[in-house]
Amino acid sequence: MVTGGLGFIGSNVACRLADLGADVLAVDAMMANCGGNLANIAGYEDRIKVDRTDLSQDANLDRLVEGRQIILNCAGRVAHYDSMVNPIADLDSNVVAQVNLLEACRRSAPQAAIVFTSTRQIYGKPQNLPVDEQHPLRPVDVNGINKLASEHYHQLYHDIHGLHVVSLRLTNTFGPRMRIKDARQTFLGVWLRAVVEERSFEVWGGDQLRDFSYIDDVVEAMLLAATVSACWGQIYNIGGTPPVSLLALAEQLVQIAGTGRFERKVFPAERKAIDIGDYFADDTKFRRATDWSPKWSLEAGLAAALDYYRRYLDCYV
Repeated sequence: MVTGGLGFIGSNVACRLADLGADVLAVDAMMANCGGNLANIAGYEDRIKVDRTDLSQDANLDRLVEGRQIILNCAGRVAHYDSMVNPIADLDSNVVAQVNLLEACRRSAPQAAIVFTSTRQIYGKPQNLPVDEQHPLRPVDVNGINKLASEHYHQLYHDIHGLHVVSLRLTNTFGPRMRIKDARQTFLGVWLRAVVEERSFEVWGGDQLRDFSYIDDVVEAMLLAATVSACWGQIYNIGGTPPVSLLALAEQLVQIAGTGRFERKVFPAERKAIDIGDYFADDTKFRRATDWSPKWSLEAGLAAALDYYRRYLDCYV
């Protein structure tokens, strides 16, 4: 079962599992302004079952989890600024929904491996780089606080109820099937859309250093986390490419695309207040546990994403 299974990360892992021959159930509430999109499973309709349950509104999820061997938990809101405007909606999606799911697993799927997609955002502004799992946790926005609470709930259900839980703290993930109509999921989606449409995009600041994970690498990390039993009960960073400044990223994107342009602007005050600044992960712990390492370079990932949206732009805007 993949929660958030019609969203960016969820749909990619659902399609990968279907390719491997798994019996896949994608659960997605298809909430407005989130990432759910039926186009994300185009060509897989006969291999992926879809259920449109809202996990935050249904406390009886046993019918969904019963008999499932692996649960990839990708459900939740990801928009940082939106969480500051509407914290209760973020709380429902990122905490209430997660507790409902964990309770159902405790009752009806105690044998399932559960992989929770956590986020680098829970670290807040890094005190040192690269950031490892021992770094202090000081989220700078409501979304980060709720994701941290959900991560703690997952760990608690492992410690107290024995659920086979793994939490993966993801960095900036990008690639096909990501939301590009606005910046609610990631700024890079807006950039990709702009260059495909041969328009200008804005770079706020530009000196911030970030690492990026191509979606295929993240999917492989999730499957390893679910199937390597030594990972259960653990929390891991998942990193990606060597860090790059946002200015250098913008320049590389335009160069690879051969279209588009950008303007460098001062960071808007309301956005800068919840920006974490420089961030790149130390994911040595996960690499040692699983022998995983990223296979995709930033250049190859950007080229693949551009090719995808040039073919399927109408499905995402």
